Amino acid sequence: MARKRTTPSSAAARAWRLMFEVLMASSGERTASLARRGLTPNDARALWTLDLNTGRPIGDLAREWDCDPSNATFIVGRLEKARLARREPLAEDRRVKLVFLTPAGATTRDDLQREYHNPPAEMQRLSERDLVDLARILGKLRGS
Repeated sequence: MARKRTTPSSAAARAWRLMFEVLMASSGERTASLARRGLTPNDARALWTLDLNTGRPIGDLAREWDCDPSNATFIVGRLEKARLARREPLAEDRRVKLVFLTPAGATTRDDLQREYHNPPAEMQRLSERDLVDLARILGKLRGS
């Protein structure tokens, strides 16, 4: 059943547009960070969902990434080629391949997260009070 889309208030629409514009204005730094590593945004998204110790079947990854299993296989193949992920057959059913993050993949993910989580200069120019208020509000959106 399709969810009925509600019309946002003008304040919600303006806030969302501004948040999106800030995110897009800082995308060049993220793109450059990925390019230095020969990665794509989909590769980074995949790194965020993989783990060193717990393998994930391609089908599960495809559902989480909202893509076709063949596309998930392509992304995993790129990460394997870069030695950031590895596939192993499931012991009980060798047709199923589990995908794990490699140690190099974990290091790359951690490095990307550190770079991505570094606030842009525009944000650092805000007052401490504004930053506290912004973090509180964004925390409400995340449910934390």
